[in-house]
Formats: sequence, structure tokens, C-alpha cells
Amino acid sequence: MVEQICKVIPNSQSGAGLEYKGEFVCSSAEHRHDEAEQDHRTLYLWRNQGKGMMRVKRDWIIPPIRVSENSRYVPEDLVQIKSDKIFSGEVIYKLEGPGVDQEPKNLFEIDDKTGVIRSKRPLDREQYSSFTLKAFALSPSGERLENPTTIEIVVLDQNDNKPVFTQKQFFGSVSEFSVPGTLVMSVLATDADDPMTENAALGFSIIGQDSIPPNAVNKTMFGINNQTGAIYTRDVGLDREVVKEFKLKLRVADMWGDGLHSDAVAIISVSDINNHAPQFHPASYSMKALENIYDIEIGRVSVTDRDDPGTGNWEAKYTISNDPYGNFAIQTDPVTNQGIMTVVKPLDYEVKREHNLILTVENVNPLSSKAPNLPLSSAAVLVTVVNENEAPYFKENPIRIEVPENEEPGKLLKSNIASDPDHSELRFQISKDPEGWLDIDRDTGNIFLRRSLNMKSPHVKNNIYSAVIKVTDAGGVSASATVNIILEETNDFPPQVRPLSSFLCTGDRRATPGLLMTAVDEDRPPHAAPFSFLITDSLSLNWTVNKVNDTHTVLSPTIDLEAGEYAVTVWVTDSGSPSQSALTQVNVTVCHCDSYGDCRSESGAFLVSSVGISFIALIIIIACGALLL
Repeated sequence: MVEQICKVIPNSQSGAGLEYKGEFVCSSAEHRHDEAEQDHRTLYLWRNQGKGMMRVKRDWIIPPIRVSENSRYVPEDLVQIKSDKIFSGEVIYKLEGPGVDQEPKNLFEIDDKTGVIRSKRPLDREQYSSFTLKAFALSPSGERLENPTTIEIVVLDQNDNKPVFTQKQFFGSVSEFSVPGTLVMSVLATDADDPMTENAALGFSIIGQDSIPPNAVNKTMFGINNQTGAIYTRDVGLDREVVKEFKLKLRVADMWGDGLHSDAVAIISVSDINNHAPQFHPASYSMKALENIYDIEIGRVSVTDRDDPGTGNWEAKYTISNDPYGNFAIQTDPVTNQGIMTVVKPLDYEVKREHNLILTVENVNPLSSKAPNLPLSSAAVLVTVVNENEAPYFKENPIRIEVPENEEPGKLLKSNIASDPDHSELRFQISKDPEGWLDIDRDTGNIFLRRSLNMKSPHVKNNIYSAVIKVTDAGGVSASATVNIILEETNDFPPQVRPLSSFLCTGDRRATPGLLMTAVDEDRPPHAAPFSFLITDSLSLNWTVNKVNDTHTVLSPTIDLEAGEYAVTVWVTDSGSPSQSALTQVNVTVCHCDSYGDCRSESGAFLVSSVGISFIALIIIIACGALLL
């Protein structure tokens, strides 16, 4: 370490009592004279003037004490502070602040007799770059002899941290045929050393270039800004059809590129531009189409395109000309890029036997200005209309049939479903019926319900069950249609009251106004909630129900009841059309409860209705009513 030596140089001086100003001049210990060593290393932080102990005004500028980090010479004397005030007794020096008695502790110490400040351990500038301490001159009794003075210690940086890229791999892309100087991407790196020194002055460079496929390009295609890390194109000739990707090995070093270093990788993809127009291959086609048949594929045409497959630069868009009545259409297969020719309006052999079509093709994305200026590729398509036995057809496809879910087997669901232009005899069959719910008359095509429907079948999706039927004419020509059975929800199940039994507290310990009840229904909306609850039995006059919401009600007594077992008949009705109802007996135990609201066990519990009729009599009455219904 180069030791800091400071002394006071006066600026002006006059008689006693006048102002005195001075400044510290610091030099390296390597140039001090041995005879002045002690004097130069001593800072007179408190300076007096004259024998009468008169203090002199001053304006001190105390330079910071500079200490190199990672010093191996510890403990190390940094500076000596001293008061030149004449005291009758001993002077004790004390130091306070971060690095002494505050965190981080025990980095510095002061000799309380000589005032020598020394470092105790190596310092790390990346943890603590400076320390501000307070120096005191005290009497042995602890009395301050001088005002405290601030001492600043600055830790000098060493190049002990190498720069590090913020990522192991950087990813970027550049369009093919980009001009030199095109910005591709930027890379970043950090250095923990002092940013105000060359120890953190970074320099970027490219030290290697690989291409995919390997060795496809021998030129240096990219450069990097030494200071900013911006990567740019350096040469012409980026062609995605030749090279799809570059892998650059990057290096960053401090000391403007000559110091410590680390490496990373930049992967640059060459993105496609639309510089290749699609071309028909071959340029002429022959196809056949049956008359009166439409919405079917009659053939395909093919094109070639060297641009990136699966992108708009590669995807073909076809156009048909010389089709005045719009009988044909063409769509692009997204996988193969072929043009799929279809008949969208029926053809008539007796009117026109051949159709000569002209196709043109272009890309979904417009061509780049760097593509050759050529006319659109075209192809000729000859479509021959075939006069054959016309196939039967379904009057409706898919065939939609709405059926209540509780429909009885044997029901006629649909009739008169198909016809034949040639008026030939038709034969019908079911080609797909996963649940076997349907039956069809092979001669008439009438569709019947063969088995009961089940809404819970895994083949019912969104209340729709699908089957497929097939019709064939006398010439063997057939057609198929989907049958969609729309199952209509019906009210099949009455609601059931829950719970069927519970207890209520009687007297002052009644915790709730009654028993909270609900109902469950196996049907789906709108044949379930809201429910209505009613007490209709004359034997349950001492009970009432109060609606809470659409699904819950509260059963409560209308009078104070004695402890015992009570059977209450509740009538519950759902909202179906028609509605379903059920009569349910709810067993309620009225009891004395303890302080926790729990029913206490009572000996001699008895079963009695609210008006004194036994439970057995109540069952007989309900059974008689059910028999009458």
C-alpha cells in the first residue's frame, strides 16, 4: 500500500487573535524523508496558537485517508492524530463509527496513547467503499478536551472481480438479406469493481462463429460494439435457405477489454422473408366430377415454395378463373400446401360436359422487394363431368330429432328422410348407434326408438346423442347422414326432504328457531329447485315451515312443546312441468339441552304426534291416502 502522508501548509498569518487557515497536502510515503517521517504521518486535527491557550479559528479541509482493499500487510498503520493543545495530564484518544464500534466491527482501531489509527483486517471495497469515523481527545476521566473531528477512510479498488454476462446464452434473430450494420441484439455484462475506474470498464468482442448447418458460411457475418455490446450484421449474404442459425462465442473483459474476462454464447436465428414465389408443379391437371354432387373433393394441385414451411411466406393462396357460375372452389391444405379442388354447385352433364379452369397462386404474405419480379404462376385444370347414377340424398343432414328423455320404446321418431333423383328403390341401415337406442325400417327409412333413453350415457354430450344412418339405391350408390337426438329433460323424480331426523332444544336453551331443511332432486334444472315446502297434515298443526331461499326452509313448532319424539309430515314440490311432489315424515326430537346446546339423554322417551296420535296411526293414514291415489 502507498501510505498517505499529510501536513498543514498555512495560507496566511498575522498577529495573535487573527484568523489562521490552512490545508492538507498529501504525498506518497515512498517519497518522504526519513527524518520527517513521524511529523508527516501526524495529523494535527486540533491546533492552538500562543501561550495563553487562545484557540485559533480555522477552516479545516481534511482529505480522506485512502486504503487499498485486499491488503496483505495487516495490521497496518494508517495515520496518527494528535492534539497540540498543552494539557496538564495525559491525553487519551478514542475512535468511533462504522468499522470500529459499529457494524462492520473490528476493522479499525486507535492507539489510545499515541493516536495511531491502524487497519486490523483486509478490506473489501465491494462490501464497504468508505468509512466515516469520529476522533476524540479525552482526559483520563473521560472529559472531552477537544471537539470531535471527522475522519473519512476511502477504500481503493483493486481489479479483483471479473466481468460476468447477465445470461449464459443470448437469443436473437435477423431477417435474411439484411444490409450490413443492421442491429441484431444487445448483450449485457456487469462488473462488481469500482465503476469509476478501469477495473469496471468493459470491452466486448466476438471470438468465434459457427453456423447451422456447419461450415455453410466462411465470412465473418457479425460484429459487436466494443463498448455497448450491440451485435450487428457485418457482411452481406445472409440467406435462410443456406444458413438457418449462427452461434457466436462472446467475450467481455474489463480494463477496456484487456483485463479479466468471461465468455457467453449468442444464438442468432436467420428469419425468413418472402423472397420466393410459389410455382405450380406440374402446370396442368385433369379431374372428374359427378353431376349433381357437390361439397366433395375432386382433386388436388401442387406448388413448390422455398420459403420457411408453415409460415405466411410459404402458405399458398389459390384463385380460380374462367368459372362464370361459381361451380368450383379451392382451399389450401395447411399441412401439404396443396390446393383442394371442390364442387360447390351441382354440375349437369346434359348442360356442360367439360369445364376448363385457370388457377393462379400467390403467398398469403406479400412478396419481398428482394424477390424476382415475375408474373404469378398459373395452371390449367380440365374438369370432366361424369354422367352416372345419381346418389340418393337425405332431405336433412344432420337429421335433428327432439325426444323427451322418458319416451317409450317403439315411438316413431322420423319418417320420409331421404330421396333418390333416379327414383330407384332405396335401402336404409344404421351404421353407427353406440347405445343401440335406434331402429330403422330398411325399406321406408322410418326411424324408431328401440330402447329407453338415458341422459347419463357417456355418449350424450350437451343433451345430444349422435348416430349415423346410410341409404343405398339399387345401383349401389349410397349416402350417409348424422342423426342428432336432442334429449329433452323431463321431470322424472320427486324431491326428497333432508334431513329426515334431528333434534330441537326446548325452553330457555333453544339455540335455533327450528330445524333447517332442504330437498334433493335427481332431475336437472328446470325440474328441480326452487322447492316449495308445506305442512298439510292435520296431525302436524303445531308445526310450521318458513322459507329461507329456493332450496331451504325452517321447520319450527308454533307452541312450546314438551320433550319427546315428534313425527312431522312435510309436503315438498319441485318446479318441474308437470311438477313432482313427495310426502316425507321428519322425526324431530324435542329435548332439554345442556349449556353447550346438546340434547341431554332423557329416560322414558316417548313417541307421540303433535296432537297425540301415535306414529303407527300416522303411518296407517298415509298408507290409506297412497292407496286411494
